[in-house]
Amino acid sequence: MPDSRIPLYLITGFLDAGKTTLLCDTLNMDYFNDGQRTVLLRCEDGEEEYDQQFLSQRNCRLIPIEEPEQLNTEFLKEIDRRYQPERVLLEFNGMWPVNVLRTCRLPKTWGLYQAIHVVDGSTFETYLNNMQSMFIDMVTEADMVLFNRCTEDMPLSGWKRSVRAVNRMCEIVFETEQGDELAVEDILPYSLEESHITLEDPDYGIWYLDIQEHPERYVGKTITYKAQAMTGMKLPKDAFVPGRNAMTCCVEDIRFFGFLCKYAKARSLRKGEWITVTAEIRWEHADVYEDEGVVLYAQSVEKAPAPEDPLVYFR
Repeated sequence: MPDSRIPLYLITGFLDAGKTTLLCDTLNMDYFNDGQRTVLLRCEDGEEEYDQQFLSQRNCRLIPIEEPEQLNTEFLKEIDRRYQPERVLLEFNGMWPVNVLRTCRLPKTWGLYQAIHVVDGSTFETYLNNMQSMFIDMVTEADMVLFNRCTEDMPLSGWKRSVRAVNRMCEIVFETEQGDELAVEDILPYSLEESHITLEDPDYGIWYLDIQEHPERYVGKTITYKAQAMTGMKLPKDAFVPGRNAMTCCVEDIRFFGFLCKYAKARSLRKGEWITVTAEIRWEHADVYEDEGVVLYAQSVEKAPAPEDPLVYFR
C-alpha cells in the first residue's frame, strides 16, 4: 500500500561536505522540479548559498534553524500548519548531536523517506580521525552514503569497509569533483580462486564484511582463521561462534563479530579461548539468525595463541 505521508528527505554531513550542492542538484531533477510545495529546513550556513530565485521557481521555501533546541516536534508541526508542504528537505548540521534527530518526533502526517549522509572525500580522513564517533552516529541509520570530490588514488575500498562495518544495508556511492561515479572494486588480501582460504589475522574484518555482502563467493569453500570461541548464550548444544572483537569507532565501541559454527564438541570449548578453526562455509537457515545466513561446519578446532593485536579493524 503506498505511503500517503509527506516525505521527509534528511541530508547529513559535516560542514562543507557538499550538502547544499546535493540539494540544489536534487531540486533540479524532474522528479523534484514539479511544482510541489517544498519546505527546506536548513540547520547551518555553509560555503554554498541557496539562490532565492532558484528556490522560488521550484516552489521551495527556505526555513533557517539557528539552534538544535529549535528542531523539535512542536516546531515541525507549526511548519506543517503554516506552509502545508507536500515534501520536506532537512539539511542537518553535522556538528549537532544526532540525538536531536532521534528524539524529535515527526508530525503524524510526515514520514522519513530517505536519509543521505554526504562526505567530502578530500577531508574525510581528517574528520574520521578526529570525529569518528560523530561520523558513525550519522552513518549508522543512513540509507545512502555519498562520497564526493573523490579521486581514484584515494583508499576508497577501505572507506567502503569503514561504512559497511556500521551499516551493512546502506548504498555507498563515490563521485568525482565533476559528479562522475567511480566504480570501486573490493580489494581482497586473499584469492577467491582458491577452494581453501586461510586468513591472516588482520584480514578477518575484510572477510567478515565481504562474505555478508557476497555470500555466493564463499559458499562451498573451506576457511581457516584464528578466533575466540563464543559459547553459551542461546546457542544449540552442538554449536558455538568463532569470532573476533572489532573496534568500529573507538575503544568504547567494541563489538563481537562472528558466525554460527556447527561443532560436535562445542561444549568442550571455554568462552573466550583462542582457537584456529577450519570449516566449510554454507548458507542456510539458522534459528539464532531467525533467517538464512552464513553457517560454518567445523572440520577442525585447535587451541591457538592470542594474536599480537586481538582487535579487528575495518580500514
